[in-house]
Amino acid sequence: MLGVDLTVVVVAQFLALVAFGSSGPGFGPLENLWLVFFFQTVSAVPIALFLGITRIQLKAYETRALGKTVVFGAFLAVMNIMLHRLAQHAVPVGVSIVFGLIFIMLAAGMRMVMLQMLLRLYRRAEPTCRVLIYGAGTTGLQLASALKTHHRIEPVAFVDDNPAMEAITVAGLSVHRPTAIKDLVKEKGINRVLLAMPSLSPPKQAQLARKLQRMGLEVQTLPSFAQLIGEEELINKLSPVQPSSLLGRQNLEGQLNVGCGTYAGRTVLVTGAGGSIGSELCRQLLQCNPKRLVLFEMSEIALYTVDMELKTLSEESDIEIVPVLGSTTDPRMPRFVLAEHKPDIVFHAAAYKHVPMVEANPLAGLANNVLGTRTIAEAAREAGVARFILISSDKAVRPTNVMGASKRLAELVVQDLATRASNTAFSMVRFGNVIGSSGSVVPLFHEQIAKGGPVTLTDNEVTRYFMTIPEAVSLVLLAGSFAPAAGEGGDVFVLDMGKPVRIRRLAEQMIEAAGYTVRDENNPSGDIEIVTTGLRPGEKLHEELLIGEGLLTTPHPKILRAQEARLSEIEVASALRALRQAVAAGDIVAARSVIARWVEGYPSPEAASNA
Repeated sequence: MLGVDLTVVVVAQFLALVAFGSSGPGFGPLENLWLVFFFQTVSAVPIALFLGITRIQLKAYETRALGKTVVFGAFLAVMNIMLHRLAQHAVPVGVSIVFGLIFIMLAAGMRMVMLQMLLRLYRRAEPTCRVLIYGAGTTGLQLASALKTHHRIEPVAFVDDNPAMEAITVAGLSVHRPTAIKDLVKEKGINRVLLAMPSLSPPKQAQLARKLQRMGLEVQTLPSFAQLIGEEELINKLSPVQPSSLLGRQNLEGQLNVGCGTYAGRTVLVTGAGGSIGSELCRQLLQCNPKRLVLFEMSEIALYTVDMELKTLSEESDIEIVPVLGSTTDPRMPRFVLAEHKPDIVFHAAAYKHVPMVEANPLAGLANNVLGTRTIAEAAREAGVARFILISSDKAVRPTNVMGASKRLAELVVQDLATRASNTAFSMVRFGNVIGSSGSVVPLFHEQIAKGGPVTLTDNEVTRYFMTIPEAVSLVLLAGSFAPAAGEGGDVFVLDMGKPVRIRRLAEQMIEAAGYTVRDENNPSGDIEIVTTGLRPGEKLHEELLIGEGLLTTPHPKILRAQEARLSEIEVASALRALRQAVAAGDIVAARSVIARWVEGYPSPEAASNA
């Protein structure tokens, strides 16, 4: 770079003299002109080194570097005047001024030409990514300037929604309408679109990105440079929502005494230990200091995950953690596990719980939720387990879907065993939707909001009871401590969850909590739209917690006990026999007929087909 500048010094001096005509009027004899050229060139070396111009990279040559070149040219012009006077040359001052200007233009121009030549060599040697910048504002301008000197990325054009920007040139790139993107992609071979609109809300950015991705383009977004350095707030796309803020009532977490005395020093078995409820149940049980905690789970990865977590949590205690891989539908496994580990208490949390999934796979749902419950409950009775607690759902009350019907039939099975158990106390816990559990509506809404919407509802009038995972587990543990004496059980414990929550309001809360606005008729410029999709097969507008009318109190004011109608031993046996035959034969219609006959509220196959 020093050699380039010294060459430019000589060329600029020569061109300045030629421009004025060295033999014209006003010029005296120019003897020993080569000495002036020599000393001018030599004097440029310390000035260039002092200003640091030769150390500036080509790709970093911008406004500040150009300013240094101007200063360099001014020094050289002054030096040129002094040298001509020392040589006693009658040269007008204007020659030196023109020399300085020519030097500045040539020095800067040479760097720009060299940079472009170098970039062309790099881009020819390696594949380049041609990008379209969406947004011709400050961030887009800064981005284009930064990318112009990148040897593998080539910005080719701007796109902006502002009609006033159309057809103008910004940072050397033309600005186009969004409707021209398809044509630009074909004409200019664009590979990627960069969204340079940090002021646009993340949901709208996500919506725009999806639209561009459907064109086959790769899309990336970036914050403003002011946000990156902390001068402006860097907006998080989606802030997590605290589950307790969505309950529509006071959170009972921490207010429920879980009755640890019932579990201290005992062996406790939890089926479905890898699920949302099962894993939290195990965590809270650790605080009660049981002797042994047996984890019964059919999913290997879920069992591995919860086993590793619980062993870490129990490192400083003497609690034994026993992972058991198996299914409650296999009669050999429950009998083996109960005989091997001799649990005092069994929490049965294993179940298929997702309504649409069980509706699409009714035989698997009924086999797991009903026959699996019968297997583990019967094995617990035979093994003399002191307490057996079934975890049920509000969907078991007058169900219109297979999942709810399977849970109600499981309740009837446990109630039947309770009347015939001499050593085991059976009870059930029924609660509403658990916020944050796998497959629940809150994680779904969270994901939809993160993608920019729309948030989908089955119906604007749908309501549900909600509780947090810790609340649900505390209820289960309390129900276990309230379990009555053997032979007198079969009660259903429910949590007083206040009024049901309207799902649309919950969706609006989550959108607002994330810092966005709802887009509707009243606010067409909002961020995220809420769309209704219609009730799914078997889904109810409103859930219930009780089949009967009466409620009895318990030692805790927020937990109530329901005494509901039961089936006789013969009726339960008949229902189970018919269900086993339907599952073995793969007969879905027969299976639906079984639950329609024995479960109150579930429609018969004929009524469902007519509907």
